[in-house]
Amino acid sequence: MRVAVYYNNRDIRIEEKPVPPIGPDEILMQVEASGICGSDVLEWYRINRAPLVLGHEVAGKVAAAGKNVTKYQKGDRIAAAHHVPCNTCHYCLSGHQTVCDTLRQTNFDPGGFAEYLRLPAINVDRGVFLLPDRISYEEATFIEPLACVLRGQKIARVQPGCSVLVMGSGIAGLLHVQLAKATGARFIAATDINHYRLDMALRVGADVALHAEDDILRRIKEENNGALVDVVIVSTGSAAAINQSLQAVDRGGVVLFFAPTAQGVTFPVSINDLFFRNDVTLTTSYAGSPTDYAMARDLIGSGRIKVNGMITHRLPLAETGKGFQLVAGAEGSLKVIIQPQK
Repeated sequence: MRVAVYYNNRDIRIEEKPVPPIGPDEILMQVEASGICGSDVLEWYRINRAPLVLGHEVAGKVAAAGKNVTKYQKGDRIAAAHHVPCNTCHYCLSGHQTVCDTLRQTNFDPGGFAEYLRLPAINVDRGVFLLPDRISYEEATFIEPLACVLRGQKIARVQPGCSVLVMGSGIAGLLHVQLAKATGARFIAATDINHYRLDMALRVGADVALHAEDDILRRIKEENNGALVDVVIVSTGSAAAINQSLQAVDRGGVVLFFAPTAQGVTFPVSINDLFFRNDVTLTTSYAGSPTDYAMARDLIGSGRIKVNGMITHRLPLAETGKGFQLVAGAEGSLKVIIQPQK
């Protein structure tokens, strides 16, 4: 089978690998669509493990099922989670499945930028999701990022009537805008440095879209009845955005750091001003649990979260390198989908 092997962001090679054999409790998935995630082009995070086959936002069909697999059969349309929890450790039982050791060790074989991949038994048990006909394979690649967004907003306590600032209007930021709108947020502002993405933020539900170099605090107060916001979601690793987020959050509010910074970046914070006097919560979020995946599928299937309009490029496997350049450049693209069967 053909696979796209990552050596670095500028070196993606189409190579041949054997179709992975499956065991009695495993599934062979024919990959129909695989999204390029912003983390795929985070070179410092990936380069030390290269060469490898990336791709974790996947959808496809069951090409073969092991003899002990009873829930799925050949031809079923599915999405799959690459990381799954054990469900029995201290972290899982206390609701922190995404810091489970098992979740951090599980993965696909070899990855989503391949014609086929093997789903290990543990992934088959708790990380496979049947797709209704109304969800296309391309739309199903958003299940994984939306699951991450769902978990993040639960942690950040986004709720009806609250005000939200989303900093960074890439795919994650736009999903945050849509989900906050669907949840019933009273006021949603979005920021970015890219005018195309700001326009998209307005289209998916933001009340105001602000260039990141504007006077963000003044504009938010103007639009939000003189107040700062209850929840700030930082969907960019920009140092300037992180600094702005600490100033934009209202008393009793939450700042959710949803994107990693560059390696080694640290920020000083005032214990007195942020925490002791103003009761601000700083928190983070990573990945999604199986429950989040199932809810994400249902939100997309119901049309509550609309994702098709965010797809800007659909490329065959041979053009995976071009896709990486589009995502890394972040200028004329939003969601880039690789179609390994083409």
